[in-house]
Amino acid sequence: MPKSLAKVHKKISKKTKGNISSLHENSRDSQRLRRAGARDDKLARLSKARSKANQPHMQRVAFFQGAAKAAEGPIDVEKIQMLIQRHLQRDAEELAKLKRERRSGRPSSTREDLLGQRMAVEEREYDTGFWIPDMEDEENLKLLRNWTGEWTSLNTLKYVRLARNGLKHESSFPPKGQS
Repeated sequence: MPKSLAKVHKKISKKTKGNISSLHENSRDSQRLRRAGARDDKLARLSKARSKANQPHMQRVAFFQGAAKAAEGPIDVEKIQMLIQRHLQRDAEELAKLKRERRSGRPSSTREDLLGQRMAVEEREYDTGFWIPDMEDEENLKLLRNWTGEWTSLNTLKYVRLARNGLKHESSFPPKGQS
């Protein structure tokens, strides 16, 4: 049964009466310690990768949460589309600044490439349907305003995909391509 490094260390130190440094290099106990350490490292690495992958969705919901807190009631489609446009243009100033600072004839920086790619991907997503919390539903707006910023509580919200032409259809959480 997998155990954390702290539990394994505690058990082995009890067994060896606190002198854990006297273990043989390839003894069973030292192998248990190495496995437990590797297991903890793997779990931490996977957790970090998962939180990094979830970050764009969290930032998007946080942006629309700020807009929901500013609004009094349900938000109509025109205002939502203005918010989406504002969200899409959030990095435009930085991208323009990076382009201005670059000397002519020089390749673009990595940051400039990443910003340009992200903006292009989000623009294409907006053409087919931009994934956002449903801001026309009063109940959902209340949940969105009270959201604490945790990934696990995002599944209580309802989501929609809103296209540039105004077409709206329900979506799921987490977004899996075109839902």
